[in-house]
Amino acid sequence: MFNIYENINSDVAIAIITVAIMLFSGFALTRLTKLLHLPNVTGYIVAGILIGPFCFNLVHPSVIEGMDFLADIALAFIAFSTGEFFKMDVLKKNGPKVLVITLFESLLASILVFVVTFFILNLKLEFSIVISALAAATAPASTVMTIRQTKSKGDFVDTLLQVVAMDDVVGLVAYSIAISIAVASTTAKFDFVNVIKPIGLNILCLVLGGLMGWVLKFLISSKRSTDNRLIIAIASLFTFCGLCTLLDTSPLLGCMAMGTIYVNTSKDDKLFKQLNYFSPPILLLFFVRSGANFNLGALFGASTSIGNTPLVLIGILYFVVRIAGKYLGAFTGSALVKKDKKVRNYLGFALVPQAGVAIGLAALGARTLGGTMGDSLETIILASSVLYELIGPACGKFALYKSKSYSNDIDEIVPVPEEEKKEKSQVEILIDQINEIQKKLPEHPQTTSEEEQAFTEAAEEQYENFNYKRKRHFGRK
Repeated sequence: MFNIYENINSDVAIAIITVAIMLFSGFALTRLTKLLHLPNVTGYIVAGILIGPFCFNLVHPSVIEGMDFLADIALAFIAFSTGEFFKMDVLKKNGPKVLVITLFESLLASILVFVVTFFILNLKLEFSIVISALAAATAPASTVMTIRQTKSKGDFVDTLLQVVAMDDVVGLVAYSIAISIAVASTTAKFDFVNVIKPIGLNILCLVLGGLMGWVLKFLISSKRSTDNRLIIAIASLFTFCGLCTLLDTSPLLGCMAMGTIYVNTSKDDKLFKQLNYFSPPILLLFFVRSGANFNLGALFGASTSIGNTPLVLIGILYFVVRIAGKYLGAFTGSALVKKDKKVRNYLGFALVPQAGVAIGLAALGARTLGGTMGDSLETIILASSVLYELIGPACGKFALYKSKSYSNDIDEIVPVPEEEKKEKSQVEILIDQINEIQKKLPEHPQTTSEEEQAFTEAAEEQYENFNYKRKRHFGRK
């Protein structure tokens, strides 16, 4: 196959060209996914597969290997932003009910996957327990995107957003425990210390992350300029990632604790919007790199390091069993806390998507397990994530529609009393309904996203500071 780097001797040039190709390919594929109404994550993964060594071979292997740290950094941003959803005033309202639903839907999915992989397919314990822990996680991005597109609202939407936010917490905790047991099981002697030590380190990171979130509140004061706020936040995340790497643990739980403590102590959500505007290129590179690592050939073979079952069969069963576990768990949990039947019957369909956190955890798990076992884990999660992101938005939209969270029927949006139907003509009723809808519309609609507003405010602030310094300079002259 043609190698574009064959006549390039500069390592710096190779690195820059590879990163540029990754950025352009990720952007190009989102143009296609946008037409198909799919999330950007799908485009990034597919772009990585296409430019990877098993298709067009446009990325240099040394650069891909050297970007291994991206998994930690990308997941640090994802975990920190997840903390924004854990505001105490919101959790106090429906916290206990949402927690019950979350535990049932996430843990039942993990249990069913473990039963199938370990007891039915006879795969190795360390592989089975890690992949079953990954089944708990859900991708909030495509769910939130679908809610915004349909302008859905109501109890179903509120419950869904809280479950999705807490879902990843359960997934992170389950992964931390699972990887600890997996590492301990690979040693010849299965002692208690080997199991409890990694769990203890994760608890330590959780406490340190909470403390850093509290410190971050004082570092990012109201007097700080917008650009310095962003610099301090990113420096704090990078510092914490480095500490977790030294301790050989995942930064996810700690970064999530950092975000949670910060938002509850500072009452400031503007920082999250700034980070959300800064992070897309980093997340793009991470997902494209994940796609480039996707081994198409291995998917249709069997890995003796985990068992004799072909990976494609494991992937299909994981895909189906996880969906069944999510639906049954959400149904059972909603029934136990006596949620409305619309929530009970359709919540499981909205929990199908899986991408960001699961792919990141798979990358960390692959690095920890190592060898062909790690490669098999990442291959299965990547393949299933593409499928989940293809059908996830459609399932989410179906759930929102069936739960009456949104409607295209104007009579459902603006109900008309029976007496008015008899007294007025259809044209008069339609005019009244349009007037009612117009009253609910905001007077000054926001044409830009909150992230773009935060970025614009930062640019305006920097411009004002520059003009102020320039006037002082010329004034002295």
